[in-house]
Amino acid sequence: MPFLGMVFAMVAVRVIHRVDSVVGWQASVSVDGARAVFGALASSMLTFIVFVFSMLLVAVQLASAQLSPRIIATAFRDRVTSFALTVFVFTFSFSLAVLARIDASVPQITAWVVTYSNVACVGIYLYLIDHVGRMLRPVSLLSRVAAEGRSVIQAVYPRRLVERVESPADAADLPTGTPSRTIEHSGDGVLLAFDQAGLVELARRTDCVIELVPQVGDFVAKGNPLFRLHGRASLAEHELRQTVAFGPERTMEQDPLFVFRIIVDIASKALSPAINDPTTAVLALDQLHHLLRTVGLRHLDTGQERDATGRLRLLYRTPDWDDFVGLAVTEIRHFGRDSIQVARRMRAMVADLIKAVPDHRAVRLRQELDLLHRSVERGFLEPEDRARADTGDSQGMGGTEPS
Repeated sequence: MPFLGMVFAMVAVRVIHRVDSVVGWQASVSVDGARAVFGALASSMLTFIVFVFSMLLVAVQLASAQLSPRIIATAFRDRVTSFALTVFVFTFSFSLAVLARIDASVPQITAWVVTYSNVACVGIYLYLIDHVGRMLRPVSLLSRVAAEGRSVIQAVYPRRLVERVESPADAADLPTGTPSRTIEHSGDGVLLAFDQAGLVELARRTDCVIELVPQVGDFVAKGNPLFRLHGRASLAEHELRQTVAFGPERTMEQDPLFVFRIIVDIASKALSPAINDPTTAVLALDQLHHLLRTVGLRHLDTGQERDATGRLRLLYRTPDWDDFVGLAVTEIRHFGRDSIQVARRMRAMVADLIKAVPDHRAVRLRQELDLLHRSVERGFLEPEDRARADTGDSQGMGGTEPS
């Protein structure tokens, strides 16, 4: 966006200069005076841009050190920050372009744009400082990540549970034996996403079954198996490679587990001896609670896609309910074993989820509740502390166990 602001400034200065020529308005200021003012504004704006960029980098890195380095991309995708930087770069580029075009007179509209855009930058900067300060608070970042996570979960798992028990997958047409062909990965990277519809169409066209070996979020090294083909294997490799996207690190596009990973990392960092902030861990549990409820009330993919005739065409690995629960609670329970806040909030979360999700998914939650109870028994010496830690509290400390 800031780069586009620079391009837009080059276009705008030509358009406004043409309008000034047609209208014929001239500013009541000398050419030398305008050059001095516009030069000072352009040079000060360049210094201002460098300062703002440095400030943002330092603020985001400090926040990432305290919370998680995986929030950096989320912070820089912020629309307000992007808009503010775009306006700053536009103002600098426009002022510099106008300075180069001043000749025998000073166009009035152009002078207005230069002057008032610089004034606007001051107001935008004041708002940006307030916005960044609120955005980098733990509760704001956790809420932002969780909101994106809910969108990802709803996109990846669009069907809500209608029946209490999910019907088992039909394994009658699952391929057996050695695959007819294996496609290896040609580089290094993390699998970010894949085109389900495209792979199903490729398999239908060549009458085969395609197996995507890595799971979304896995690191795949050069030479590792990427696809296995069962049946006729007349597909060209480049057609298959075009259906997958790789990158240097995980993203949330088709990876709901990564949402949990970010929030758990923030909670784990908060519970480290260097930071010792259990309240932030409780805020993370608030978001995990809602995300687990969202996942627990949806049909999770079976890792099988079929064509319009019902024939199996695509196999891929997908996380199940145990994966989500294990990631959400195991590390926080381990790192927060000495925190009464964390134990109470986690017990309230698990107890509430047991009531909310179907019975076959509540089995794993009851196991986690038992593990939490045993951790409390080992972690607290005084019986009064054990009793407090073994009581659910939706606020960690100060609330009551949900009925």
